[in-house]
Amino acid sequence: MFVQSDLISQCRKHNQKAQLKLYRKYADGMFCVAMRFLKNTADAEDVTQEAFIRAFQKIDQFQGEVSFGAWLKRIVVNRCIDFLKARRQHFVELEEHRLSIAEEDDWTVSDAVSVEQVKNCIDELPEKYRFVVQLYLVEGYDHSEISQILEINETTCRTRLMRGKGYLKELLKKESHVARS
Repeated sequence: MFVQSDLISQCRKHNQKAQLKLYRKYADGMFCVAMRFLKNTADAEDVTQEAFIRAFQKIDQFQGEVSFGAWLKRIVVNRCIDFLKARRQHFVELEEHRLSIAEEDDWTVSDAVSVEQVKNCIDELPEKYRFVVQLYLVEGYDHSEISQILEINETTCRTRLMRGKGYLKELLKKESHVARS
């Protein structure tokens, strides 16, 4: 039985059995991450496979500062975002970095609102807000990490999160759910 560090060492040597063991250990979790972004089984499967291929190609870059799962998850998230960007035809970037931000960390909603309802409303957000809200709330990334993943500055990230939260509360209210402020 391999320990994870042994598996990673073997993967660096292109050992296919070790790669298969790591794949089996993380495939289901990474597929779930991809599904949260892509909402399509075939696309999520493709992106998950691409992410594993990229991870094994770049495994020498894994330094162990974070867990292997966290490192792999970042690859999956980036591949999902790249996939969605490739499907999109037009993108207009607002100069949000000029706006001031009122930081607010309260994400509470009425107890009557289910997690599924919140996820459904997140799916309805405009893409630039949806990515930030999903990375922050669902995937657990902080502003610095989100800024790196989306290649935006932290001020833009904070602004989009604040606006996304506002849109999310409005969507929940429209569904006859009142979010607490």
